[in-house]
Amino acid sequence: MKATDFQNLDPAQIGSWPIVVRAAIMIGIVVALLAAGFYLDTRNQITQLEKQQRKETVLRQTFEVKQSKAANLEPLKELLAEMKQSLGEQLRLLPNKTEIESLLVDISQAGLMSGLEFELFKPEKEQPAEFYAIQPVNIKVTGSYHDFGEFISAVAALPRIVTQHDITIEPRDVSTNEESTLVMTSIAKTYRYMDEEEIAERAAEDQKNGKKKR
Repeated sequence: MKATDFQNLDPAQIGSWPIVVRAAIMIGIVVALLAAGFYLDTRNQITQLEKQQRKETVLRQTFEVKQSKAANLEPLKELLAEMKQSLGEQLRLLPNKTEIESLLVDISQAGLMSGLEFELFKPEKEQPAEFYAIQPVNIKVTGSYHDFGEFISAVAALPRIVTQHDITIEPRDVSTNEESTLVMTSIAKTYRYMDEEEIAERAAEDQKNGKKKR
């Protein structure tokens, strides 16, 4: 069909047009409708689909993370229970406020039983820490290396935690080198567990002091 054939067509008599022309026009209309439908609706649906697919990927990753955490929840609970038990056992090794005095007596008795002579046994002021207090004791004793070794071993064997710090050993008389007359100075530290009331009082005091400094 030539282009001039389209010029001779009467728009008022579409039904008399050649079937090829009518078919071409119908195909064109269908194509135009499909293009308009894609542009106006299908494209938005594709965009929404891509958005939902991205959202699905994020949700799936979140689910996998939560599923992994849920799978490890029981082992973590068991580990937490073991840590609490271990902490409780360690806290039981710390004397309470009423036991400090008897512990200091035990330390001095350990020195006497080791054959040492005390020149100084002076408990200093407690040093508060996070949930416990440190009780330092300045010690100065005379004896032999063997006596010192027995004393340190005896203190380490006490049922409560006692640590030795800043240990120095020197002859009692610097002008002689007699090993039988030695002087040992040290700081023994024991640790006392503070109850909840003491911790609360200390926190309030720290807060009060902090406000005063400001």
